[in-house]
Amino acid sequence: MSIWLPELDRGAGPIYQALAAALGQAIAEGRLAPGTRLPTHRELADELGVTVGTVSRAYGEAARRGLIAGEVGRGTFVRAPETDMGLPGARDGLIDMSVNHPPMTGGSARRALAEALVEAASSADLGALLSYPPEGGSLGHRAAGAAWIARTGLRAATENVLVCSGNQHGMTSVLTALLSPGDVVLCEHVTYPGMKALAHLLHLRLQGLPMDEQGLLPDAFESACRGGAVKALYCVPTLQNPTTAIMSVQRRREVAAVARANGVAIIEDDVHGLLPENAPPPLAAFAPELTYYLNGTSKSLAPGLRIGYVLCPPDHLLRLASAIRTTTWMAAPLMAEIATLWIRNGTAGRILVEGRAEAAARQALAAEILGRTSYVTRPHAYHLWLKLPEPWRSETFAEEARRRGVAVSASQVFLVGRGAAPHAVRVCLGPARDRSELARGLHILAEILAGPPDAGLLVV
Repeated sequence: MSIWLPELDRGAGPIYQALAAALGQAIAEGRLAPGTRLPTHRELADELGVTVGTVSRAYGEAARRGLIAGEVGRGTFVRAPETDMGLPGARDGLIDMSVNHPPMTGGSARRALAEALVEAASSADLGALLSYPPEGGSLGHRAAGAAWIARTGLRAATENVLVCSGNQHGMTSVLTALLSPGDVVLCEHVTYPGMKALAHLLHLRLQGLPMDEQGLLPDAFESACRGGAVKALYCVPTLQNPTTAIMSVQRRREVAAVARANGVAIIEDDVHGLLPENAPPPLAAFAPELTYYLNGTSKSLAPGLRIGYVLCPPDHLLRLASAIRTTTWMAAPLMAEIATLWIRNGTAGRILVEGRAEAAARQALAAEILGRTSYVTRPHAYHLWLKLPEPWRSETFAEEARRRGVAVSASQVFLVGRGAAPHAVRVCLGPARDRSELARGLHILAEILAGPPDAGLLVV
């Protein structure tokens, strides 16, 4: 049994909450390992000079969070986490490399969350987090969004930033505010599947544009504008999903010029924009009057922190705020407050830097294991675009990988229209619980690439 004696901040809310938070921090930092037996309620109460009831409430709160578990007749023990993200695939033995999110291997984000919750709980204005905020979010939350966007080099006035429930909700709101069923939206010919789903939901006509290593081609964009009544362009200029392409500054200027010449709105999904250390300025810097710029926390901080920010042309603020209200009424004030606290006190910046370092380490591991395999990626991306040798096809490769215990995404998931799907798969490096699991998954992919497909997989 471990005689665990935390230092409690007795001025930061109820003692039982401070004790539960200290327990969570000790577990996250590895000072209390899984399987550790904790002091009894009476022992810990005596050592800390608190009541047994206080310890019981603290242990109960920790158990509710999944940190500890009690066994009748044996005591209370630190639980082993199922996975960092609770992914179903990890529980059934599948190494999931199909979901694109940051690696969640360290304890800094969990510790920061516990600290932010304690800080929020001690706020004099706690009741505001349980009320309806002003339309578009509170002024403080919008200011934090402007500060987060400013990290990209884009100047964002607080009054032009609206808070939403993540980038996907931001996209939904912008499309709802701008477009009507049947309208044409251009995008890269392989694009984020969430955009495909939204186009289907809102009955929009999605048209893919040819790409090169920098993303969509301006000439193709201009040609599409001449060929029909195009209402909007959706694109991911930085770390494009799935190809990891990054538009050069000159390419961004050309795309902005085409949009301006044809009066086409730009929906810029910059959810990965903060991952590279020196990314080009957002498209919004070159056509601010046309661009609806989206950024948030899901790829740069934590996927469960469902807060996004939309920088909107001033003339459309009211319409977009109405769309946010219509689709989900408001972003949850508590989540927005956590994001705001992190941005203000530097926690968000630290998590971003840690994420870059882990992404770079995982990319280096991929380079070591995949060797001379043909793939495209960037140093701080959470995914890579794996090009397949003949006679492999995307769907057959993904099927074989799953059969061997690894989930990757076939190119058909990203394809817009009925053209030929690229012979490639997207491989995500973030979901693996640690680098050891990632290495196992990458070795399996390398083994598959080293041999031909099973003849049965080629039968159509």
